[in-house]
Order: sequence, then structure tokens, then C-alpha cells
Amino acid sequence: MNDTKTTAAVSSQEKPSVLKEFCRKCIVGLKRSPQTIPFLVLVLAFLYYSLNLTSVSNTTARIQGQGMGLCGFATMLFSILSFVCFLNAFPHRKKPNIFMLILLFAMLGIVIYCDDYYIGSIALALTRPDNPIPLEPSTIYIALAYNVLNTHIGIIIAAIALTVLMPVYKIFLKKINTSVRVEDFGKMAEIDISGED
Repeated sequence: MNDTKTTAAVSSQEKPSVLKEFCRKCIVGLKRSPQTIPFLVLVLAFLYYSLNLTSVSNTTARIQGQGMGLCGFATMLFSILSFVCFLNAFPHRKKPNIFMLILLFAMLGIVIYCDDYYIGSIALALTRPDNPIPLEPSTIYIALAYNVLNTHIGIIIAAIALTVLMPVYKIFLKKINTSVRVEDFGKMAEIDISGED
């Protein structure tokens, strides 16, 4: 009975230390590769857009505005290509590739423009004086697509800001103490390093 209590106490003490060690390793990884932060935000933007692509496609089919389908295609294409540019812009243990960074920002700018154009097309279709599209339960996906694109633009802007501000928060990441404290319990004093016989 006592052994069970002891095991439970030990395991409960180990859990926080395992979590703490995991967090420490994550911070160490971010200190070595701070570009991981904006890259993950970029991945989040792509996943958010992709998982809500049905509402965007249905909106395109319903409104059939000029260039809406092309904007949706361009958003997906340049979102995928921006991953390639990002990975090449920050090669491992090398200085950032300026050309790839410029190309990355250009692609993300195109994505923002396409989203903004698409949002404008939705607003025009809903408010035009001639045969406006009403928002009903059957066309609620249009409002969803409108909100998705606005949120997508916000996430892309956040990724751009995190990429630009990387030198700033890189300094703060380096100031975080991630060293492991090693306790010798007085045994270090017993080691003879004099080399004398």
C-alpha cells in the first residue's frame, strides 16, 4: 500500500518536470530557429483558408463575379509557393536570402490583394441596386466566406509582421535562460583533477 502511494507521489512529481522540460526544449528550438514562429502562423493561414474553401467555392459559383474564381485560385497557388520561398529565405545556419524574402512578401501581398478583391466582389453583389443577392439561410455561406477572407488577411498580416520583427524578438528569445541546473550533491569536490599519483 505504501509502495503504491510512493509511486503515485513520484509520478505526480515527474509530470510537471516533463512538461517543464518540453517547454524548455521548445524555447531552445525557437532560440535556434526563430523563423519557426512566422512559419507556423503562415501554415495556420493556409490551413484556415483550405478548411473553409467550400464556402469560398460556393460563393464563387453563386455570385459568379468577374475574377472571383481567379482570385481563389491565386490565393491557393501563392499560399503554397510562399512556403517554398519562406524555407529558402531562411536556410539552416546561414544568413537570410534577401531575394527570397522579397519574393515571399510579394506573394503574400498578392494573396492579400486577391482576398481583398474577393471581399469587394461579395460586398458589391450584396449591395448592388440591380438584382442584389439576399443573405438567407440558403446563402449563409456567402457571409461565412466574407468572414473567412477577412480573418485570412489578418493572419497573413500577422505572419508578415512576425517575419519583419524577427530580429527584435530574437534578442528577447536569447535572453531567456534555458540552461539546465546540474546538482552535484557535493561529489564534484571528491574528484581529483590534479593528475598527481
